Amino acid sequence: MPENYRIAIVGAGSLRGKELNEALGESAFAASDFVLLDDESSLGKVEAVGDEVTVVQMIDPQSFDHADFVFFAGDAGNTLKHWKSASRSGASILDLTYALEGEPDVLVRSPWVREELNGLSSGKATPDLRTPAIVPAHPAAVALALLLLRVKKVGPVASAWATVLEPATEHGRSAMDELHQQTISLLSFQPLPKETYDAQVAFNLLPVLGEEAKVDLGATELRIRRHYGLLSGGGLPQVSVQLIHAPVFHGYGISLGIELEQPASVEELEAALTGEHVDVVLGDQDAPSNLSTAGEEDIMVRVRGEEGRQRFWIWAAADNLKLSALNAVACALELRKLRPQGKVQ
Repeated sequence: MPENYRIAIVGAGSLRGKELNEALGESAFAASDFVLLDDESSLGKVEAVGDEVTVVQMIDPQSFDHADFVFFAGDAGNTLKHWKSASRSGASILDLTYALEGEPDVLVRSPWVREELNGLSSGKATPDLRTPAIVPAHPAAVALALLLLRVKKVGPVASAWATVLEPATEHGRSAMDELHQQTISLLSFQPLPKETYDAQVAFNLLPVLGEEAKVDLGATELRIRRHYGLLSGGGLPQVSVQLIHAPVFHGYGISLGIELEQPASVEELEAALTGEHVDVVLGDQDAPSNLSTAGEEDIMVRVRGEEGRQRFWIWAAADNLKLSALNAVACALELRKLRPQGKVQ
């Protein structure tokens, strides 16, 4: 019989919050009592969680009373403002905004990666009832960790390097809307709005944004590297990462190059990569893309080799919001094992 938990989602009206609503409604938490919270811009909106319809409410001092889990999925400022109040209620905190990753004893997690490491990183900290919060790892770091973990099955990795193409939705609705408006403005020869990016991102690939940008690509690139290192715990190959902002609304693209210490075949790599959470596309038809992965739960990959049988290219694509939400739910399921059973807290 499913446990009846009380779950609060702060930032329920955000893109990530909406995706999280859907993921929770299709998970073992579907029978829970959900409280959807946000700032004034989303008040009164009706959202579906599983088979239930819930109205988005304003955050107040009583919002977290009796909550078992509180997900922060909107603005980082709201996370910093309200997380201690949520923690005092006795709830397990999951921060999808990354605002808390610098707080003492907060852990960055991906249960998918942990399960496949099979104890290689057994010295890493694991959550317990004293853990103040969990930060579900960045989706690009999760994807890289899963792929390189499986590549290791073929043989030792001499070197690895990745270019990560980031979509606008990774930075919320304002970033998505500005990309949309820039596209329209360029096609109609109008001035470009630049409040979010302080640069032209439409029809453009950028490694750095304007000085006044509200999006910090450098900080995101460092986060991907840091989260990968934390997930690895020394058990995965080192990888060099470069982040590029792509003029797309949705979905990550990752170009991952690897050099093995010994020869291998494309078929061996394809077999090693195949498994839970990863869908290997064989041949040249239906190659993975940010469009083909929209709404999909798996990371889709395509493998190509260079002459010499030791260097390979792995092209991966994933729905960034879906991957983030599913990892957060997996983290909550991990925390659920630590909580008292049989009642709403």
